[in-house]
Amino acid sequence: MGIVKEPWEIGLMRNSGRRLAEVVALLKETVRPGMTTDDLDQVAEEKIRSLGAVPNFKGYRVGRNVYPKTICASVNQQVVHGIPDERPLRAGDLVSIDVGLVYGGYHADCAFSVALGDPGPEVLELLDVTEKSLYLGIAQAVPGNRIGDIGHAVQSFVEPHHFGVVREYVGHGIGRLMHETPSVPNYGKPGRGLLLKMGMCLAIEPMITLGTYKTKVLQDGWTVVTADGSLAAHFEHTIAITPKGPEVLTVLERENPLAS
Repeated sequence: MGIVKEPWEIGLMRNSGRRLAEVVALLKETVRPGMTTDDLDQVAEEKIRSLGAVPNFKGYRVGRNVYPKTICASVNQQVVHGIPDERPLRAGDLVSIDVGLVYGGYHADCAFSVALGDPGPEVLELLDVTEKSLYLGIAQAVPGNRIGDIGHAVQSFVEPHHFGVVREYVGHGIGRLMHETPSVPNYGKPGRGLLLKMGMCLAIEPMITLGTYKTKVLQDGWTVVTADGSLAAHFEHTIAITPKGPEVLTVLERENPLAS
């Protein structure tokens, strides 16, 4: 699919992004100890369909594996692609929710992490560093920069905190398909990689761990966990490169996450 979007296409992606932002806001309000990730999955699907959109994770195929749910719900040492189930969440759990939809033929993708109960300072630092690294990466998404500038911004901020930057799973282009070119790693060297141009739309998504960057996939074929059993956090936004700079599409109109 085309890497560079026309202005009218970005307008359509704004429509998708704002709808997804409503879903994310509801999930943030809803998640709590005692409920299950299946409960969250039902909440997300009902909200997405009520907005006239369709879940884009559900039925997503990688080889013979077909993803069965609307959201990815990854708990504690799970990094990404955790499948919702009937186990109740508990105080102290670190929960990462990744969710997407398609509306009017255009996709949006967003993720957030939250600690339930009263987390310790190390977990709070992990959440803070991961989210800040996302916005540092987004700030590099301007014409004339390169893909490596995004990854370098994330990596150079995270690693001094002695956290791991996941290598195997990265961000991506997005538009008429959920996953388009280019890949957007959360590590790299400045000035390297594909040249960024006006109209590109990207899903930038740091996945950061309390341990090493190494991961493994469970037998379900989807759930990615840290190889050392350490906790992980995940934040993501869909953005567009515009004449005014990077625009976060997966936010509500009243929000401005790039404001200083």
